[in-house]
Amino acid sequence: MSEAVGRWRLMGDGDIAAVVGLAGAIHPAYPEDEAIFRERMQLSPSGCFVLEQNSRLLGYAISHPWLQSDPPPLNSLLGGLPREPTTYYVHDLAILPEARGRGAGEVLLALLIAEARSRNLTMLSLVAVNNSAPFWMRYGFESAPDSLQRKLASYGGDARLLELAL
Repeated sequence: MSEAVGRWRLMGDGDIAAVVGLAGAIHPAYPEDEAIFRERMQLSPSGCFVLEQNSRLLGYAISHPWLQSDPPPLNSLLGGLPREPTTYYVHDLAILPEARGRGAGEVLLALLIAEARSRNLTMLSLVAVNNSAPFWMRYGFESAPDSLQRKLASYGGDARLLELAL
């Protein structure tokens, strides 16, 4: 693995416009309104990160406590977090192609696991899109039961719900 690119830091209000721009460039098939990013950051500020190098954002990650096997639809406001979450949900990880393959994803995963554990959650879950499942499976994520596929309609045909027991 090459030397890690940039560093992850907590997302701030001033990063939102750049994050929305990154989302549109990296995930054009999965558009989300600016309000989604703002709400996630408001609900779970310690779970929202940006990858920065030389004052330039190269990626972002959005995560929050949630309910296992119940991924929220894309581009939908949550309205709040569950009182008794059962998983730590990775809503999005997006890294510009030029910064991929250099360890940033692995560093972020360690941050997400630490955040989940700090909240006494024993599961990490996410919906893998754009053929990203092999990346996550390298780190021990496994496919959730096929019966959950109907909940993934807003994510597209290749979407897979993945889970990692901590």
